[in-house]
Amino acid sequence: MITEHFDWDRIHFVVFDVDGTLYNQRKLRLRMAGEMIADAVATRGLTNLRVLRAYRSVREIIGEQEIDGFQECLMAKTVARTGVSAERMEAIVAEWIERRPLAYIESCRYNGLVELFAGLRRGNKAIGIYSDYPAEEKLQRMKLSADYILSAEDVGVGVLKPNPRGLRILMQRAGVSPEQTVLIGDRPDRDGLAARRAGVLPFIRSQKPRDGWRIFSNYSDRLFAPLLREKVFE
Repeated sequence: MITEHFDWDRIHFVVFDVDGTLYNQRKLRLRMAGEMIADAVATRGLTNLRVLRAYRSVREIIGEQEIDGFQECLMAKTVARTGVSAERMEAIVAEWIERRPLAYIESCRYNGLVELFAGLRRGNKAIGIYSDYPAEEKLQRMKLSADYILSAEDVGVGVLKPNPRGLRILMQRAGVSPEQTVLIGDRPDRDGLAARRAGVLPFIRSQKPRDGWRIFSNYSDRLFAPLLREKVFE
């Protein structure tokens, strides 16, 4: 279902996913693919690529299983699948998933986000970030800021979406109810389900229809028009 009109007056807390929601993940991965190819040629090996593929695959499975304290399990299963030591695996993940993409992330940021964040602040709405990966440095690189930031890896969370634990913690910190909150994400199976299980309304960024979901295609969508008009808050 495409959402055209929405009453934002009752909303006090807007929570965003990060990867695929604040920036074009496909565009970033294409840029990273060039670096991966160059690395494979330089090292004459595919170990890094093999480890990253295994890591992402295992992480998806662990998310589906909602394993509590997932990081230890993620490491053990990735090591078992690849035969690479835990120390080397951690170094590869830190280099290729955490550090190198930061150089491209601002150029992949979706249009309209700066304006939307400004509109939310004019409307006295708190901004939250709820990501499966650490998000602080990504936000800094994209020149975005939030009032509350939480990732699945933080103490007290320890479980990936669609488990709603992190979202509930964020709402508690912000002092709001589920009825006063919306979550904006790009994956119905993760962001959308986490929101629904927490009693929160999800909006899903998508270029195609998603049966049963409220979707928008970009941050200039009519859905956000009331937030982008300064006169609404005068």
